[in-house]
Amino acid sequence: MPDLKQQLSSLTKLQAIDTEIYTLENEKKAKPQEIKALEALFEEKKAGVAAAEKVLLDIQKEKKDKELELGGKEEAAKKLQGQLFSLKTNKEYQTMLQQIADTKADGSLIEDKILELLEQVDKSRADIDTEKQKLAGEEKLFAEQKKKVDQRIKEIDDRLAQLGAQRKQALADIEPKILAQYDRILASRDGLAIVGVKNNSCMGCNMYVPPQVINLIKMYERIITCEVCNRILFVDETS
Repeated sequence: MPDLKQQLSSLTKLQAIDTEIYTLENEKKAKPQEIKALEALFEEKKAGVAAAEKVLLDIQKEKKDKELELGGKEEAAKKLQGQLFSLKTNKEYQTMLQQIADTKADGSLIEDKILELLEQVDKSRADIDTEKQKLAGEEKLFAEQKKKVDQRIKEIDDRLAQLGAQRKQALADIEPKILAQYDRILASRDGLAIVGVKNNSCMGCNMYVPPQVINLIKMYERIITCEVCNRILFVDETS
């Protein structure tokens, strides 16, 4: 029969390795979401440029429509002007003059609107330049942040490789049956299979451990588990 005290000591060493592995693996699992969040933030900044460009296109379209409308008014005024000399009565002549004046007045209003739109075009272009400058800074920041995340993933992978080698070495000191029990608990209890008892409390779930159970642990006749969380219990008799 293996020395259970020594086996528990080996399990605590294995647990230290597995705790770091569990922590690093969870951190690594979170990294894709972290990158996704950075990308979403960057896309949001890009949307600012796209929105500014859409505003410019809308203004340019409205300006073009107004220019076409102005051209129509000018053509209409010329046509009316050409009809003046064919009129036979003074009343018709005065009516036509009024129509020409009204058409030119409409054209003048359209010209004012075109000038206003030209100012808006200039402002919109300036806004786009500003947004693009901001985006360039955000793109640089995004690249730097993503690089840091990628670097951290590499660091995690390197450390996990080291821990994997250490774990393999640690397994040699543990009986297969005890290791199988440990691994089952490890998988079902968030990477924590063996815990100490401190102040009559299980350090895994903080539940009360009776003195008689602590005595059983110290006898090292069999593995004792917590009645609540089922983790393997040990007592650090050196402290």
